[in-house]
Amino acid sequence: MLIALALLPACASQHTTPPRPSGGFRPTQLGKSDIDRVIEAHQQEIFRNLRVLSEKLYRRNPRELKKSGQSTVDVGVARIFDVRHDWKFADLRGTRDTQAIQLALREDYEGDRVLAYTVGVASMIQTAFHDKTEFYMIDNLDAQGLYNAARNIEIAVWKLSTARDAQGQLLLLSNEGAGPIVNLSFEREFGKIIASLDILSKIAADKNNRTVVKVIQTIATAVFLPVR
Repeated sequence: MLIALALLPACASQHTTPPRPSGGFRPTQLGKSDIDRVIEAHQQEIFRNLRVLSEKLYRRNPRELKKSGQSTVDVGVARIFDVRHDWKFADLRGTRDTQAIQLALREDYEGDRVLAYTVGVASMIQTAFHDKTEFYMIDNLDAQGLYNAARNIEIAVWKLSTARDAQGQLLLLSNEGAGPIVNLSFEREFGKIIASLDILSKIAADKNNRTVVKVIQTIATAVFLPVR
């Protein structure tokens, strides 16, 4: 067991997003506890939700896909989730995390807003995960960071649904609560991500015997919280 733990840094796969689960036994599994597997399962589910959200955003906002020169929605989504980029995109002026979210919703931003928003949300979550995509008994997550990430998602969702240009038009279309067709699918996917982060925050707090400081903010004036 000690030898296996010592070899973990050399054996661990490096990914920008969590790798898809693969069948069969790997030596590195010897260094994982049940809690580590639960963390990985939640992280993988979060990124499945994010992938669905990015696809939905591109379909509701096709002009954004054209800005980045991608040929199809699938190609645009793959650029975000299937390529090793460490969340660094020249289009985003060197930003990631909450800075990229804010960039996406600036009226004067001329780039692909879906790319900026999705990368901002995803990289912020990965910062809360210490940019890891696999977890072992030697790893510890910060419960407060995960809790703050969940609150940041709530703020990001509010900003997405309210950010408008000078003509009063939404910068990015998402949920549709008016008209003959009601579409709240974005809200559901974001809700799943928030729930997963809150569960992981509790798991990390219990594991490390820590207390999470609950933050109460008025959503309209809330500021993004530090996640690391």
